Amino acid sequence: MKLRYKVAGGILIFLAVAILSLALVLSHNSACGPAPAVSAETDLMKAIVYRCYGSPEVLEFADVEKPSPADDEVLVRVHAASVNPLDWHYMRGSPYVMRLMTGLGAPDRTRLGVDFAGTVEAVGKNVTKFKPGDEVFGGSGGAFAEYITVGEDKALALKPANMTFEQSATVAIAGITALQALRDKGKIKPGQKVLINGASGGVGTFAVQIAKSFGAEVTGVCSTRNVAMVRSIGADHVIDYTQDDYTKSGQRYDLIIDNVGNHSLLANRRALDPDGILVMVGGAKGNWLAPLMGPIKALMLSPFVEQEFVMLLARLRKDDLAILRDLMQTGKVTPVIDRRYRLSEVPAAIRYSEKGHARGKIVINLD
Repeated sequence: MKLRYKVAGGILIFLAVAILSLALVLSHNSACGPAPAVSAETDLMKAIVYRCYGSPEVLEFADVEKPSPADDEVLVRVHAASVNPLDWHYMRGSPYVMRLMTGLGAPDRTRLGVDFAGTVEAVGKNVTKFKPGDEVFGGSGGAFAEYITVGEDKALALKPANMTFEQSATVAIAGITALQALRDKGKIKPGQKVLINGASGGVGTFAVQIAKSFGAEVTGVCSTRNVAMVRSIGADHVIDYTQDDYTKSGQRYDLIIDNVGNHSLLANRRALDPDGILVMVGGAKGNWLAPLMGPIKALMLSPFVEQEFVMLLARLRKDDLAILRDLMQTGKVTPVIDRRYRLSEVPAAIRYSEKGHARGKIVINLD
């Protein structure tokens, strides 16, 4: 056997072993560790914690140390929070590749939740934009708790006066995702025909209303039971996907926001104008390659067509939170709430979220 074949064979064997080893490391679930000891003098609060990856059964309603704000932070007493798919992705450590950032075997950070609304209880000595008593909303890690600390310049804003804490607590991830999908990736313009696939979910209900605020003609796609609700939040047209397939209707759109991923890229192409844009929000379920296949296929197809296929990974930004606050204050956006749970019921709330049939947002009420 020639030397080059031996070298090539050795490299392939090495790569196969390396990939298998990485797969085993990423998919390994460590046992849940014990709760850390808490000093008797420590101020405590209730929070949802998880010390290992898994189903909602790994979530604990526990006493943890109450945080204190750093010099540039704000301490918020949380009145309400809300559930996002991001929460159960963190809980399960899925897809496995995300464990490279969240922790191998077990989560590095044991607190869950992002969206919140509440009242400022204390501020650090360098904070100038907020004061105790301010009603605020935003997004930060560990929101499923009685208190949370947030950097003054992070995703934090004064709560709209015309919105409740529950409504405001639904906004950060879903609202910012919808805004960035439409404005940044979709390049939305007044008068365009925009289709929202998955219009009745958390991101979808915000996307319908934000698209209308941009002056678009909006079509929402949802199930039969949600048709009236999607129409009530401003959709000009509503397609019941149990009756009709928007990719086969012959209608073309300037922009499609796909929150579901239940149609192929080629099928969505039929529903796009020749220079239209498809924005994929999220991806298919799966622990390995399934969530990545949509972006990979889009990357392969894009050079050969005029239409654009883009994937959105939203980022929490203070400026975008302020835009959403203004839209709510002017009545152009009103959050849609499906169900309410108590803090101790977060496992049940996430179980419901994982089914994928929530109408709007799921709220955690701490009051």
